[in-house]
Amino acid sequence: MIFDFVKNAGEKMMSFFNNDHSNEQKAEKITEFVNKLGFEVNNFEVKVNDDKATVCGEACDQATRERTVVAVGNVEGIAQVEDTMTIAAATETPVTETPVFYTVQSGDTLSKISKSYYGDPMQYNTIFEANKPMLSDPNKIYPGQTLRIPGANKTTVA
Repeated sequence: MIFDFVKNAGEKMMSFFNNDHSNEQKAEKITEFVNKLGFEVNNFEVKVNDDKATVCGEACDQATRERTVVAVGNVEGIAQVEDTMTIAAATETPVTETPVFYTVQSGDTLSKISKSYYGDPMQYNTIFEANKPMLSDPNKIYPGQTLRIPGANKTTVA
């Protein structure tokens, strides 16, 4: 499955736009970044082809899989992430629904996003917790950043 992200927003690592870094160097830096987040993904690997990253490995669960995709997609210079990860067989049944990701717009807050998806602005902590450790503070989100929205139904957005 391929997910789209905002290319010029996100974690700044290597000045991806105006540089001479190879795709292999970019993949190595992204792998280091994701590994520092501490996600449980066995045999994690990233391949980069210009502004597209492909992620491989076995995530311990669906939430970790989604967090990993979002972390890679929120690297400045990455416009698409192809998710080829699997989920550890013993942890849970396969997920058939597409995860819900939201791209932060100017003026957004987690409360505003929560109201749109859950009908309750006080559920902002659900989104915050689902995006840790990429988010360290519920008040520090930025336009162009992509967040995972757990338990959301795309039809609930107002």
